[in-house]
Amino acid sequence: MFLTRGATYTDDLTDERLTGALHLTLVRSPLAHARITSIDVEGARQAPGVVAVITGADLDLEAPLLFPAANKAMVRPWLATDVVRFVGEPVAAVLTEERYQGQDAADLVEVDYDPLPAVIDLKAAASDEVVLFPEARTNTAAGWGLDDAQDDTLFDGCDVVVTREIVNQRLAAAPLETRAAAAAWGSDGRVTLFCSSQNAQAVRDEVAGWIGVDKSQVHVILPDVGGGFGAKIGADPEFALVAHLAKLQGRPVRWSESRSENMTGMVQGRAQHQTITIGGSRDGKVKAYRIDIIADAGAYPRLGTFLPQFTRMMAPGVYDIDKVESRARVVVTNTTSTAAYRGAGRPEATAAIERAMDLFAAEIGMDPAEVRKINVVAPDKFPFTTKGGVEYDSGEYAKAIDKALEASGYADLRAEQAARRERGDVRQLGIGVSAYVEITGGGAFAEDAAIEVHPDGTVTVLTGTSPHGQGHATAWAMLASEHLGVPIEKITVKHGDTDLIPRGAGTMGSRSLQTGGVAVYQAAGELVELAKQRAAELLEANVDDLVVDESIEGISVKGAPGSSVTFAQLAEKDSLAVSTVFDSQKPTFPFGAHVAVVEVDTESGKVTVERIVTVDDAGPVVNPLLAEGQRHGGIAQGISQALLEEVVYDEEGNPLTATFADYGFPSAAELPSFELVDQATPTPINPLGAKGIGEAGTIGATPAVQSAVVDALSHLGVRHIDMPTTPLRVWEAIQAASEGAK
Repeated sequence: MFLTRGATYTDDLTDERLTGALHLTLVRSPLAHARITSIDVEGARQAPGVVAVITGADLDLEAPLLFPAANKAMVRPWLATDVVRFVGEPVAAVLTEERYQGQDAADLVEVDYDPLPAVIDLKAAASDEVVLFPEARTNTAAGWGLDDAQDDTLFDGCDVVVTREIVNQRLAAAPLETRAAAAAWGSDGRVTLFCSSQNAQAVRDEVAGWIGVDKSQVHVILPDVGGGFGAKIGADPEFALVAHLAKLQGRPVRWSESRSENMTGMVQGRAQHQTITIGGSRDGKVKAYRIDIIADAGAYPRLGTFLPQFTRMMAPGVYDIDKVESRARVVVTNTTSTAAYRGAGRPEATAAIERAMDLFAAEIGMDPAEVRKINVVAPDKFPFTTKGGVEYDSGEYAKAIDKALEASGYADLRAEQAARRERGDVRQLGIGVSAYVEITGGGAFAEDAAIEVHPDGTVTVLTGTSPHGQGHATAWAMLASEHLGVPIEKITVKHGDTDLIPRGAGTMGSRSLQTGGVAVYQAAGELVELAKQRAAELLEANVDDLVVDESIEGISVKGAPGSSVTFAQLAEKDSLAVSTVFDSQKPTFPFGAHVAVVEVDTESGKVTVERIVTVDDAGPVVNPLLAEGQRHGGIAQGISQALLEEVVYDEEGNPLTATFADYGFPSAAELPSFELVDQATPTPINPLGAKGIGEAGTIGATPAVQSAVVDALSHLGVRHIDMPTTPLRVWEAIQAASEGAK
């Protein structure tokens, strides 16, 4: 729909409730860390079209702690009044009659700043030499496992121990649709809030709490959403500000940010510095693994504060390692806040353990694919509880690796690589192998669904999931149709409206099918049973003798098709509707293996991805086209992290990648055709046996491509290159290895 028929996004809305709306423009800080000495808004107030200019002093709202588990002193003001802590932090709000008037007026707001030292480096932040929140007396926003004593005997008995510091760089979600919101208060004292988000119910609850009203007074509607990738989970403070300003002004208010605002204001992802240590025996058996993490929360702690916990949980990856130790410190810096980005903590875990496996394999002189197969969890051990403390549901890890290797022609690739090295070719071949397992469903195991058949025979499905390109309307209609025998063309799926669907956990963490889809499937089954009960009375038949009859879209007596009643006829007599909740009570653990083949120009450092072969096992597939689309998107983003993407700040906290001219990511022209290999290992956690697929590609592709780049140069003495493996970094690694060999 987004591509073929267009879509209606928040900024496109012509809803009558927004008639006469004011337009919000935010005055943003140009400095990363500074004390505000004065704010003069008088010039802006005289500008054409200006209705109001508002500063933090004008707002009677308590500043929100955006992540409850963070240090309680690290709250973000609605509009900064004393100190700004990142470039782009809102300082004042300008409301104008027309949008074009907003920026001109915002430029007239005069703010005097007294610069303070900026803290960008994570180790510098952890040292607390410059503290961003004096009341907190530390830059540590949260710690996970910090109080656990380090085991000094962890690597006892290991023939080989390898340690390395690595970087999982900061990324921008960069959805095609930037953040947007619009709010209007009704005569009933309720606010209708339209916004671009992945979870309407979470937005309602958060905004209600932030502006101090009961959640029954907030009606959230999600129009079409042009991408989220985790960065649109729940509400942004700007959404609440829009709603509050609309109440103050007694008029609707609209807001939509520019691309450069999005690149500096929207939450970003990853941003971990990791120290990995791996040890084992020379026969390839890994005996111990340790990961120490410093994670960047940005200026104000948000969901990124928690994500290192996912990294710790998934630290062992697919491997059966006897001893695993992990800890994480989350620090604040003078940068944009971090939160979820496709994979959210799990790609960081996989990238770390896969780098460790490659380093270990190189140290003992064993093929990296073979080392992986030696150490994976055996299929007869499931359900398997890892040393990361989680129970994996099902898996065929070695089988996935073998499938990927076979499909790639691994032996032939190694032979070609050897020939190029022997000839001393400028363009060297690199082969990277990764194996991964991820957790999907997170802590949101339950989801709501409702189904109603109408007297005209059409069907409405209500779901608590909120798609933004995943194809839920198609997949959920298919699941309902499977039970009801009603063509999917007659089934309408509705979502993203808190008045229609008051409960729901939204779309994130690859949870949708295994919770929301299963809930729809369950609801459809329950509706069939209800229909059979009613049909039994009308047809004077035993319920056990009734079956769904697709030919009439109703219920027939088994063996007597003439004795039947349609769902529509049943709905005419009485409402034919059910609502249900499915609760899996546990997450699922999709897995897979990727093989990446790259060419590296040793003279320029340029990397070209020639092939990527992927096995992504998420259990049985409901809709192959939708599943492949999710795999394609994830693989593209995974490759992009390995080669191109990085949010960069200078030492003073100025963002150097605030536009698409500076922040690199690939188009289809820069990517190879993806070679997808099928494998389906069901989970016992839900009746469909389905696991999540939305983030698999970003987890498996990234380490495979990074590994391939390093592998292409390993004969030159290169052991590691941090991501993104840009031509400059690759060239520098080659030069450093060359210098080291002299």
